Amino acid sequence: MPMMDGPQIEAFLAAEFPQVSGYTVERVDDAGVTLRLAVSDRHLRPGGTVSGPTMFELADLAMYAAVLSRIGPVALAVTTSANIDFMRKPPAGRDLVADCRLLKLGRVLAVGDALIRAEGHEGVVARAAMTYSIPPKP
Repeated sequence: MPMMDGPQIEAFLAAEFPQVSGYTVERVDDAGVTLRLAVSDRHLRPGGTVSGPTMFELADLAMYAAVLSRIGPVALAVTTSANIDFMRKPPAGRDLVADCRLLKLGRVLAVGDALIRAEGHEGVVARAAMTYSIPPKP
């Protein structure tokens, strides 16, 4: 059972990480989360495609949201390992959607993966595997 729902995660991110914007939590359940990025011109690189750093941020934020959904509002949960594969060029003018699932949630580590697709397209544009460190409870 998730401890935080979509609106709670969005409110937490707005308060703790105001530097990230344009994200919407679309799904929260026991398996993970779906996070949408409203792609704008600032996310594009030369050639009219979404930049790699933008896709990495989406994957990392989706994993963070998945962890928060299960452990509650813990600002100091941090990425300890990340690997991303860019598989195809996402088209400009389409939102990106990351489906993140938690594969293991332990006391000190959470492991998950995220598949990123362009809205309206079936093909995966990027795949990320991530591990988060969960700080000890006081």
